[in-house]
Amino acid sequence: MLERKIYQELIAWKKQNNKKCLMIKGARQVGKTYIIEKFCKANYSNYFYINFILNSEYNAIFDGNLDLESIVKKLSLQIPEFDASLKDTIIFLDEIQACPEAITALKTLSKNPYFDVITSGSLLGINYKEVPSYPVGYVDYLQMYSLDFEEFCWASGMTKESIGYLKEYFENKKIVPEVTHKKMLDLFKEYIVVGGMPEVVNDFIINHDFNRVLKLQRNIINDYKADMIKYASTTAKTKIIDCFLSIPTQLAQVNKKFKYSLVQKNGKSEKYRSSLIWLNDANITNFCYNLSNLEFPLEGNTRLDVFKVYMADTGLLMAMLEDGSQKEIINGNLGIYKGAIFENIIADCFTKLGKKLYYFEYNSTLEIDFIIRYQDTLTAVEVKSADNTKSKSLTSVMTNWHVPQGIKLSTKNIGYKDNVYNYPLYMVMFL
Repeated sequence: MLERKIYQELIAWKKQNNKKCLMIKGARQVGKTYIIEKFCKANYSNYFYINFILNSEYNAIFDGNLDLESIVKKLSLQIPEFDASLKDTIIFLDEIQACPEAITALKTLSKNPYFDVITSGSLLGINYKEVPSYPVGYVDYLQMYSLDFEEFCWASGMTKESIGYLKEYFENKKIVPEVTHKKMLDLFKEYIVVGGMPEVVNDFIINHDFNRVLKLQRNIINDYKADMIKYASTTAKTKIIDCFLSIPTQLAQVNKKFKYSLVQKNGKSEKYRSSLIWLNDANITNFCYNLSNLEFPLEGNTRLDVFKVYMADTGLLMAMLEDGSQKEIINGNLGIYKGAIFENIIADCFTKLGKKLYYFEYNSTLEIDFIIRYQDTLTAVEVKSADNTKSKSLTSVMTNWHVPQGIKLSTKNIGYKDNVYNYPLYMVMFL
């Protein structure tokens, strides 16, 4: 049974007075239904589950009038055991994107005095045009991702106390004992290969079989492609799949800026931009935008037309590569492409920490992998796939652009010199 951090956020939501409906957003197969059902069964006396894809008859509940009395009557017709007078009741509306009228009805349901409502959906950013009226101001949102590295450590048997001890080394800038350092690097490499998709992680913890991991990951990738065919418009299907399949090639470039010409020869933004946005709205990818200037607010200095595209789960990126790539990462190989994979995992980790992704490039001669706000300070972050942490770009950006501090993430142990912190890759979870 995998422990997920979002569970505590669900507990906090239940304790609120006059709570709104709660919507959990996220990509397919990140564990939304599992964790919500676990929460509902453990924390409510009465739990009712509605899945709009498995049973389309439930859509009739939200046909016609959407006042509370009408909805309650239709709920009791569709679910004979439902009784609005029951205390401590929750209704879980799953795959709500399949019933746009139900999304509109959340405005009414948020004001009902009888029961709590929680919803989830995988392609909510895709179907927004079909929703008659969005319940703006009546819904709280939580974003759910595949397991982050700390959750992966828990699943692998590492205790919270052990992670707490490791964090003390991070906070005190003390060298991590070599045995612990090596163990954590090995665990981080496993996380790169396995990723965070719950089904994959659970199977790996039981069987420790990378071949099974690869098979499960490629099944998920095929499911994603099936969604692209099923839910995208007729004219967009092929373009979305082409953009998706180009991601490993995009990241193989020295300059990893997304190039439409790598999707199709002479490809242009006008043809493929909307397809990239589809992938991002489906939570399959993460965009990392170039900055025009190194100052706060970062959002105000974003160049929306220059960006990198990372996979939202690095394990799935590994599964898009040829057979044998998993072994190469575990053994510390893969040459130049290893840098792309390590960049992707840090982008993955930053996103799960709630950070937006930015990078900085100047005249094709200088590039910083990530620019973040860390401890309220503008911070340049360089990612290294080995223990060679020399970085002319980091030195230059701190000297010539007056960036106050830098962080290098690599296989080296903790170190500090000239306002640059060196942290082992696995310590990204503490940033």
